[in-house]
Amino acid sequence: MQVVNVGGSNPYPVYIGSGLLRQLGSLYRRHNLSGRAFIISDESVIKLYSQDVIQSLQANDIDPITVGVPPGETSKNLEMADKLYERLIKNRFQRSDVVIALGGGVVGDLAGFVAATYQRGVPLIQIPTTLLAQVDSSVGGKTGVNHRLGKNLIGAFYSPSLVVADLSTLKTLPKQEWNSGLAEVIKYGLISDRVLFERVERHIETLSADDADLESIITRCVDIKADVVAQDERESGLRKILNFGHTLGHALESMTKYQHFLHGEAIYWGMLGEAYLSFKFGNLPEMEFVRIRRLITKIEKPRLPIFEPEEFLNHVYRDKKNRDGRIHMSWLRHIGQCQPDPIDPDKVLSVIDFWRQEEAQLVQ
Repeated sequence: MQVVNVGGSNPYPVYIGSGLLRQLGSLYRRHNLSGRAFIISDESVIKLYSQDVIQSLQANDIDPITVGVPPGETSKNLEMADKLYERLIKNRFQRSDVVIALGGGVVGDLAGFVAATYQRGVPLIQIPTTLLAQVDSSVGGKTGVNHRLGKNLIGAFYSPSLVVADLSTLKTLPKQEWNSGLAEVIKYGLISDRVLFERVERHIETLSADDADLESIITRCVDIKADVVAQDERESGLRKILNFGHTLGHALESMTKYQHFLHGEAIYWGMLGEAYLSFKFGNLPEMEFVRIRRLITKIEKPRLPIFEPEEFLNHVYRDKKNRDGRIHMSWLRHIGQCQPDPIDPDKVLSVIDFWRQEEAQLVQ
């Protein structure tokens, strides 16, 4: 088991290893959590892992209640949050009780938002069960829900008491979910660690949940995020590099009402587009762009839907990272080096023709 400590104003540990669900009750007690547990999970994850969590809690005299939500981004909204508030209120949960997020990024964001806002904040445990959630969304304290006009526009920064990433849960991931999570792994290599990028580049076609190196790869991604978050908790500067691929990727998700892509699938297209813009209008060397392009095109992902350029640009403008009416994007300088800066809208639109050319080549 590896432990990464996330610093900042409310520090917390991230436990990474296999078989950790069965240790949850003892970890709960170790971190001085004593109240009841309100487990929020999606309906597919409940069937797989809720019994391990419940038994571990009950073995440590902790009383749990489990609530399921439908899987997918369409559950991440204020209506679903309201249903969870109602359950908490009816079951008389108090500030000393604990919300547990058991699932992927959607559950983590939704449950985190509920924990941050119920009675102005109750303790939170994140138990990510997807690759994407283990390397990215469960760490950093971002919580939130989507609005019909944009992704993650409503939310709060709220640190968990601890994160428990059990690698055993990755063995049940469908291939599509696994590929979606690899997007964030690749992102961490691109923005901060050339060696990590090259490691994934060499093994992309064989990397799996059974890989002996997986624990160290996930730990490295969490290390990178923990370091960035400790320096910039509120995303006022450096933390924006974590959004590489997300300026364009989030626009694709919201434009398609969160039904066409898994998150990581949209981020693949976003990273490909932002790498192209970094090469065409920035300082990213051509050979490095070619390597990035080659790696991303190896991953199976949905084709882009038909859309109007102005519609796409409107969604890009709604991104929460924008400032002073300007679009902000994370620019790659080199593989492993990234810098957030504004970008002109006409340059953003140029990515659409590039995407269409890429699609045409993939079909051939």
